[in-house]
Amino acid sequence: MADSQSAELSPRDGFALTPSRGKFTIHNGPSYRATAPGDMRTGLWVLDRHCNGMGFLHGGMMSAFADSALAWAVWSATGKMSVTIRLTLEFMEIAREGEWIEAHPEVSSVDGDFIHVSANIVKEDGGLAARATAVFRTVRRKAD
Repeated sequence: MADSQSAELSPRDGFALTPSRGKFTIHNGPSYRATAPGDMRTGLWVLDRHCNGMGFLHGGMMSAFADSALAWAVWSATGKMSVTIRLTLEFMEIAREGEWIEAHPEVSSVDGDFIHVSANIVKEDGGLAARATAVFRTVRRKAD
């Protein structure tokens, strides 16, 4: 699937396009968020530009996707912006170009400004592509 076809891809049922949050996400998207209240899942179509030289999802792209999905879960749970303190990934199965993957996050604890969160990143065939665990710290925006 060529990147020129990405405009033709629709999100899975129950998902909507994630608004861009800056220059970095413009280049590594598009990603999609679940629309049901309380549903923190994030989805991604694996495109050509997301793949390594062997034709499957690049580990760096998986990391960027996981980081974004986990940050969304933190926002959903706390209503606060956050930064990543630690992110750990275990790569389990290959996700190939053209596949849909979903992050299924869970916030395990909120300890003051520190939020512990994890996610299974699941392929459309039910296979486990990766597991991610992270610690985020909430931040307060300074007035301009």
